Amino acid sequence: MSIIAGSYERFIWGFKLKPTKHDADTQTLTLSPLFSYPSHISSITTVACSGPAAASGGSDDTIHLYDLPSASSLGSLLDHNHTASITALSFYTPSSLSFPRNLISAAADGSVAIFDTDPFVLLKSFRPHKKAVNDLSIHPSGKLALAVYRDECFAMLNLVRGKRSFCCRLGHEASLVKFDPSGERFFMVVNSKVGVHQSEDAKLLLELDNGSRKRILCASPGDSGTLFTAGEDRAITAWDTNSGKLAYSIQDAHPARIKGVVTLTRNENDGASEDPYLVASASSDGIIRVWDMRMAAKENAKPLAETNTKSRLTCLAGSALKSMRRPQIGNQKAQKLEEGLNTE
Repeated sequence: MSIIAGSYERFIWGFKLKPTKHDADTQTLTLSPLFSYPSHISSITTVACSGPAAASGGSDDTIHLYDLPSASSLGSLLDHNHTASITALSFYTPSSLSFPRNLISAAADGSVAIFDTDPFVLLKSFRPHKKAVNDLSIHPSGKLALAVYRDECFAMLNLVRGKRSFCCRLGHEASLVKFDPSGERFFMVVNSKVGVHQSEDAKLLLELDNGSRKRILCASPGDSGTLFTAGEDRAITAWDTNSGKLAYSIQDAHPARIKGVVTLTRNENDGASEDPYLVASASSDGIIRVWDMRMAAKENAKPLAETNTKSRLTCLAGSALKSMRRPQIGNQKAQKLEEGLNTE
């Protein structure tokens, strides 16, 4: 399992989650460093990873790529037609594959770019809306995406044709949008509340509200209708989105506000799983922690692994997929690495 995090100080951080045996009966987890260096010339705003590939976007309008198994940089994607800060990155990985098929990026100028990943080349770039994209989520089919915008708009994007299918004004600004793993529902975050919607017609099914006025800053869907949220209240909350009830939470999971939460493991089938349900979280004071959420019901839950980057973290991504393939940039102009880095 791999985890990457971006920071306000331009640094990208990569870690591998490794089991550590103390004796025959005791095993813990360790976040082993993969890389850490200033990959952008200004703050990193978003990160994504799937299998061996990872990407970061920054307020310098650039997208950088990384090969996680070799802990190396692949350079930057220059042909993306974004002219503003990158605000969202998402890999599309079909359930039958361990290597992503596409990378989708969105920016503060409203533009969206679709890349092939074998090798990384630009397929389409379009501007479905003129205002900044807050977040974007790809449907499990890979054919469409949902986007929420700074001007309180919500849109459905046709990724096959590279055009907008639908757009409406919400009346309030949504900061996050996420499909659940089945694609039958999606979640939309507005301040401290989460709307659970039916994908077919965007009908609001129920609303999640823990009574706090503190904003939700990050969210990660899990299996069986579970949704993990975190933010200014410094807690990690697990919601049962089928009933609309709070399932469990880890209070004071971090000493500062939580900027990223990601589900690292999911059940391989609909049956019960004996594997720990691993969730990683990152806070603005630089701390990254990994939790077994089965322990959340217990008082004083302790993280399974922890590391301190000593930087102001802004975003987090993780992947449990394994693949032996190495990502490559197809455009020759994009193969030049940043000055000071080793070439492949």
